[in-house]
Amino acid sequence: MILLEQSLFMGIATTLLFDLWGRLVARLRGTPPPAWKLPGRWFAHLARGRLCHADISAAAPVRGESAIGWLGHYLTGIVFAAGLLIWQGPAWAAAPTLGPAMVVGVGTVLLGWLVMSPCMGNGIAASRAPNPWTARGLGLAAHVVFGLGLWLSALVLAALG
Repeated sequence: MILLEQSLFMGIATTLLFDLWGRLVARLRGTPPPAWKLPGRWFAHLARGRLCHADISAAAPVRGESAIGWLGHYLTGIVFAAGLLIWQGPAWAAAPTLGPAMVVGVGTVLLGWLVMSPCMGNGIAASRAPNPWTARGLGLAAHVVFGLGLWLSALVLAALG
């Protein structure tokens, strides 16, 4: 039960920080904030057995795809938090260090680059995006923030006992 509670707290807190970072970057760049409609469409089609699409925006829309996207996004954060806690064990949770959290945080960008991006039609590491290097840099920065969030949320839990 403790692992579940820790995973929920860390995953939600970390993903929230990730989202706030995305909104800040969007505001500074003068672009729309990240949206989870198309990832929601991808998650929904994945649940129906279809992994890859030439262009996810051309795939059949799915009712509630924005909500599905947000839910999938936060569930993914919770799963990665649980993975970190399982990998590092209770001793790390009692005295969190930055290194393992950053390994997981930065490592999660690979899921986006090697699975989501190509399966949504954007190519490996957003190679088909209009500005691939910008997309890669922003994605990597966001996942560094995710790693920091894992560590900071673990510190909060450790301080609370």
